[in-house]
Amino acid sequence: MSDEVVLRFNEVTFEYQHKKPIIDEASFSVRNGSKITLMGQNGAGKSTIFKLITKSIKPNSGAVHVKEGASIGTAKQVIEKQDLELSVEKYFEKSYSDKVPFNAKGDMKKAMDAVNLTVPLVTKVNDLSGGQQARLLLAFALISHPDILLLDEPTNNLDQAGINHLIEFLIMYDKTVIVISHDANFLNCFTEGVIYLDVFSKKVEQYVGDYYTVVEDIQNRIEREKRQNAQLEKNIQDRKEKVNFFAHKGGKMRKLAKKLKTEVENDEESMVDVRREDKTIRDFKIEVQDISGEIVKIESLPVVKDHELSVVPYEFILRRKDHLLIKGPNGVGKSTFLRNLVSSESKHAKILADVRVGYYSQDFASLNYDQTVYDSLEEVRFGNTEEIVMRSVAAGFLITGGLMGRKVRELSEGQKGLLCFARLVLMKPGLIVLDEPSNHINFRHLPVIAKALSDFEGAIILVSHMQEFVDQIRIDAELDYNKFLK
Repeated sequence: MSDEVVLRFNEVTFEYQHKKPIIDEASFSVRNGSKITLMGQNGAGKSTIFKLITKSIKPNSGAVHVKEGASIGTAKQVIEKQDLELSVEKYFEKSYSDKVPFNAKGDMKKAMDAVNLTVPLVTKVNDLSGGQQARLLLAFALISHPDILLLDEPTNNLDQAGINHLIEFLIMYDKTVIVISHDANFLNCFTEGVIYLDVFSKKVEQYVGDYYTVVEDIQNRIEREKRQNAQLEKNIQDRKEKVNFFAHKGGKMRKLAKKLKTEVENDEESMVDVRREDKTIRDFKIEVQDISGEIVKIESLPVVKDHELSVVPYEFILRRKDHLLIKGPNGVGKSTFLRNLVSSESKHAKILADVRVGYYSQDFASLNYDQTVYDSLEEVRFGNTEEIVMRSVAAGFLITGGLMGRKVRELSEGQKGLLCFARLVLMKPGLIVLDEPSNHINFRHLPVIAKALSDFEGAIILVSHMQEFVDQIRIDAELDYNKFLK
């Protein structure tokens, strides 16, 4: 890391709605070669900071200075739906603003090698696994070896081998990296500073140190602020009582009351606006459809090995209350198997007729982005559930009235994930199929979600690379793809 500043925010304010700033007078600087975490609650403006850096939006006031000539690469959270039908090569070609250079394929191969993505360039993006798509997003950002690399939740969909490879790459990368992630262990491995966005004050603070050290510093500061406020509140109350008592006296007592009133005003101005961390979603229960018997019957298993699809013998019956965990590395066909099962297109497994299926897809394929949030919830509201109950369920997932009229596409990825869980509650399914359900979800919500899934009395099929999350869920059986790859 050098002392040269590659990025500076100078009193930047940005608002989507008049007098409702997302960030307010933000000032910070990033030195060349540094590895920085962008930290803050949901809605604090982390993605807005990225958009300001790339100049896809402009500040209402203040200025964003990027070093002259510095290139910027951005790895998004998800691949746009309109790009899923492209080949990997055609997707990469979108990274070139001008004519595609003659050595483009060589650049593509280097970028793919950097993130350990080993698929033919002719492969359709939609045929890649979630983990492979995550690698593709990163490779897309790396193809020009940018001076500033912006990563938005880069570990989503990656297995542990993929995360380890990414950490190694980032440590060795000699340019500036700014990361948004909820994966604390990942962040602590390579970041050396934190830019903290407070969703309530709209202010931005900068800290130096590894991720865990900064988190501890912030927590200690919160505790100091709370203690300071508690003492000030005690002083204020005591003086207010004295003001009320002495104000009705004459002479010197009235003068004392005036002095105490001034001290009260000073103490009130000294009160610190203590930051509040994210609200956590409410505890919830997913009621189960009244159904019994064989919920899912697996007769064989499609497995991708060395980019070749084969079918292996495998028989399994999933009944009510059975929770099945599917394990295996990226790219072996787990997501494709689940997608075909849910869509009734699978030749290898069938779901019992009339079973209501709740599907959490890692790319939110179960959501209609053109619907309003209200209509998305209304669509799955089962039976005689009243609207007021539907709204209450949504509020429990922090989907409040202000979001109901917005299009699903306007939600953040985290909000889309919480919308999916709200839909599961309203659906009252017999089977829940979950493909990387911890992706995009704030870590504070995960224990609440894990408990609800663990307590669910219907059938569950779960794919997740987050072991800490899996460990909190009741699992009755495992399907491990690794034994079919030997």
